[in-house]
Amino acid sequence: MLFDPARLLLIAGPCSLENERVCRAVAETLVAVRRAQPDLNIVFKGSFDKANRTSLGGPRGTGLEAGLALLALIKREYGFPVLTDIHDTAQVAPVAAVCDVLQIPAFLCRQTDLLLAAAATNRVVNVKKGQFLSPQEMEHVTAKLREGGAREIWQTERGTTFGYQNLVVDMRSFAIMQRSGYPTVFDATHAVQLPGAGGGKSSGQREFVPPLARAALAAGAEGLFIETHPDPANAISDGPNMIPLGELPALLASCLAVWRAAKV
Repeated sequence: MLFDPARLLLIAGPCSLENERVCRAVAETLVAVRRAQPDLNIVFKGSFDKANRTSLGGPRGTGLEAGLALLALIKREYGFPVLTDIHDTAQVAPVAAVCDVLQIPAFLCRQTDLLLAAAATNRVVNVKKGQFLSPQEMEHVTAKLREGGAREIWQTERGTTFGYQNLVVDMRSFAIMQRSGYPTVFDATHAVQLPGAGGGKSSGQREFVPPLARAALAAGAEGLFIETHPDPANAISDGPNMIPLGELPALLASCLAVWRAAKV
C-alpha cells in the first residue's frame, strides 16, 4: 500500500503543472522537506487540465501529453509518487500508465463510469468529497470504488458549500468518513477557496490554511492536501489559496507537531 499509517500522508504540489520551472522548484523544496521530516509520506500532485474553470477564458494548463511528461520527470528525477486528476474515462489509461494515484475531482465524485474505470487500473484512487455532499454520503462513493476492484482508496474532505461563494469545514467529517475504513485526507487549500468570488475566477483566503490544517489533524485526518507555488500571485489558477513555497516547511513542521500529539 502507498498509504502508511505510521507517517503523515502529504499530497503537495502546484494547482496546475504550468511548466517545468514551477514543477522543479516545488519538487526541490519537497525533497528538502522529505529529508528534514521523515514522518512525512509525500506524493507530488499537479493538474494537466483545470477543466472546471469559472469562466471560459480561465487558463486550463499544459494538456494531457505535456502534463504527463512533467509528472514522469518528477517521478524519475525526484523519486516521488505522482498524482493527477482525471475528468473522463478516456483519460484513465494514459494517466494510469504514469501516475501512482488517480484523483477524482470533487464535482465528479458521483460519476459512476469514471469511478469504475479508475478502480480497474490497479492504481490508488483518491476521491474528493463533493462540496454538495454530506460526509455520510461518501460511503456510497467509496463503495463504488471498492466494488469496482480498487486496490487502495483514499478520500479527501475539501469543505461543503455554505451559502454563496463560501465553504465550511465540519470537523466531524473526518470521524464520519473514517467509518468506511479508508484513509481520510484534508484538502487544506481548496477548503479556503471562495468559488467564483474573484470576478470570473475563484478567490481564496490562504491565511486560514494553517489553523484549518492543524484542526483537521487534531480531529483525526490522516493526511493533508496542500497546493503550493513559488509565486502564487502569478499562478495560472488558485493563487489566492495556495501556500507560498517558502512558507511550506514551517507550516508542515507545525502540522506534524499536531499530528504526533493527536496520535499519542
